Amino acid sequence: MAAEGRRLLVSGVVQGVGFRPFIYRIAQQRGLAGTVRNLGDAGVEILVEGSADAIQSFLQALADETPPLARIDEIKQFSIVPTGACAFVILPSTEEGAGAGQLPPDVAICDACVSEVLGPSRFQGYWATSCTDCGPRFTVIEALPYDRPRTSMSEFPMCATCESEYTNPLERRYHAQTTACDACGPVLQLDGDADDAIARCVRALDNGKIVAIKGIGGTHIACDASNERAIRILRDRLGRPHQPFAVMATESMLDSFVDASAEERDMMRRRHRPIVVLRKKAMTSLPGAAPGLHTVGVMLPYSGLHHMLFESLDAPLAMTSANRPGQPMLIENQEIVAHLEGIADHFLLHDRRIVARCDDSVQRYVAGKCVFLRRSRGLVPQGLERNLGGESILALGPESDLTFALYDRGRVTLSQHIGNVDDLDTLAYLQEAVGHLQRMTKVRMPGMIVCDEHPRFLTSQWAKELATTTGARVIRTQHHAAHLASVMIEHELQHCVGIVLDGYGYGTDGTAWGGEVFAVKDQYMLRAGSLMPVGLPGGDMAARVPLRMAAALLVAASGKADAVVGQLVERGMGETEAKVLMQQLDSGINVPLTTSAGRFLDAVSAWLGVCSKRTYEGEPAMRLEATASMGQAHPMRSRCFEAGGILRLDTADLFAQLVQMSTSFSVEDVAATAQKALAEGIASLALRVAQEQGISSIALSGGVAYNDSISSRIRQCCEEGGFDFFTNTLVPCGDGGVCLGQAAMAGLAMVMGHEPLRLSPHSG
Repeated sequence: MAAEGRRLLVSGVVQGVGFRPFIYRIAQQRGLAGTVRNLGDAGVEILVEGSADAIQSFLQALADETPPLARIDEIKQFSIVPTGACAFVILPSTEEGAGAGQLPPDVAICDACVSEVLGPSRFQGYWATSCTDCGPRFTVIEALPYDRPRTSMSEFPMCATCESEYTNPLERRYHAQTTACDACGPVLQLDGDADDAIARCVRALDNGKIVAIKGIGGTHIACDASNERAIRILRDRLGRPHQPFAVMATESMLDSFVDASAEERDMMRRRHRPIVVLRKKAMTSLPGAAPGLHTVGVMLPYSGLHHMLFESLDAPLAMTSANRPGQPMLIENQEIVAHLEGIADHFLLHDRRIVARCDDSVQRYVAGKCVFLRRSRGLVPQGLERNLGGESILALGPESDLTFALYDRGRVTLSQHIGNVDDLDTLAYLQEAVGHLQRMTKVRMPGMIVCDEHPRFLTSQWAKELATTTGARVIRTQHHAAHLASVMIEHELQHCVGIVLDGYGYGTDGTAWGGEVFAVKDQYMLRAGSLMPVGLPGGDMAARVPLRMAAALLVAASGKADAVVGQLVERGMGETEAKVLMQQLDSGINVPLTTSAGRFLDAVSAWLGVCSKRTYEGEPAMRLEATASMGQAHPMRSRCFEAGGILRLDTADLFAQLVQMSTSFSVEDVAATAQKALAEGIASLALRVAQEQGISSIALSGGVAYNDSISSRIRQCCEEGGFDFFTNTLVPCGDGGVCLGQAAMAGLAMVMGHEPLRLSPHSG
């Protein structure tokens, strides 16, 4: 039978995942000749020749037997003239190729490597063991194509044994770019001493000490999660009195402190090993890790270092990022020691350079769906295939919990978690991360730069500066419109009514939005409803001291400031402060209007004595959710009215009813009722708009959408009304998903030739 030839160009996640040795094996098994090599755009080129039947079998194996970490997005196939080659060869990588590439993310150590680390093998006791199927990727890559000289492992020449495995296509570590052993690889040290570093670290943790642990994409600060004194000391040193800490534990430990469903356990075991938010067995379970909450974030060990620690530990570890809230994680050894002096008692550090920071991903089951609170390690830089037109886009996100997005040629690539870009250090990290990801994916220079509508955000200012130097066009998007657009592009919705429940976003009318109902139809977005605008006395001060928001709601409901003063004093506010607050509300000075759902929940939390002072973002509402989980919701009427051309939910009236209810019902029942009433009230607005507009789909997004009770009730109301319900599942509902919505809005503007998902002039 005459020989045939094929040239295949394979795109997807096909570098650094054992793809070339896989191709070598399936070609050898079928007696085919040819070559395989990495291209510079994270693609792979395959030349293969042989009988037609053998080539067809090869193509079938290529589709059916892909390595576990690989993902094929597209195969371009061309016929070629056979050269008469008689062997199949793996060629060196080339710089050829153009277009956005798909880089592999970091993944957890595989079971085979864990067995080698913990059991008899030449890798026994080596903390950085990995193979082609596991280990760091994104956090060590400096340039494409993905080969060892272009990673931070280039600083560690392989020993003869490692090199023999690295160069043997039939070995599990063939071209595993991070492979190393204790003879040639990165060294782990505790306080500068490599001798028995793990054993000494375990003893320190057992003795209640606090240890900074440098990992794959950043640094954790760890202590024994069952040792309340150790956690109290850590909180005092960090200045985080109540912020929840994530916990790392083995599966055998879980039943002692959480109730985890089979689905949640499966999520924890996935290759990206996320932190999964689980329900505690009791509010008193690991009280120091997540005080005042009914949930705690838990992750399984995901590196050889972690497995070695837990081989000797009997209790979970509290593990929090080694940085100030919202700031970049520490990654350089000298910086770690300098910044954590006086916080960490010991430092477990290694000398492998971290090229790209990458925080842990965080997920939770909400309203029956697994959603992201943070999409980062293990998933970045995997992209989302969506056609947003022919022009490249950089979407910079909002200001807090920021991620950014790069779009080019049908793919949106989402960044790792960046943090709160409200200072120059984090802005510099954002700029560095944009440049790095742009180089890695080889996207074209952006023709459009998208930012938030808020003029004072550093991201908005940088967008303008960047556009000046690149010639790109700047598009500004309203914060909550982008939230909704993120759901729509995820599910490829053309028309929908959107509910966005959030903390704060700059509205097109200059007020602070945060509880919105939009109608999207015929490529335009209309603001059709919202919560009632209420004064936000002191602006950000009302978010930090939510009793101020409670006062504003009471005054809005009754107009009787004198009576409110006494009620505030009863709840701990000084009389003079309460009177000054009433004067401020009366004068309207520094009292911007807000429709924020987050501020409404904060006010309820403060009024009930659940949380009167915010010490971390979202604390009052999160603690209210925990309190509500122990209560029984009661029926409560909600009142809607029309004002400014849109429907409004009267939250002042709702709050007044809750205040009255609190005189005869438990705090837990009032908390549960508040959540249910808000959910039903906003759902009723959305259902009315959907019916009037003839729209069959309702979508939910925003930070409040993480509240399981509220989201579940909204979903129930929508589905009982006969409407399809959608929410974010591929990106966070919170601000970490805004960049995807921004990119979608910019892309549609380009495709339609106008600003399609811009708010209509009649949006209020």
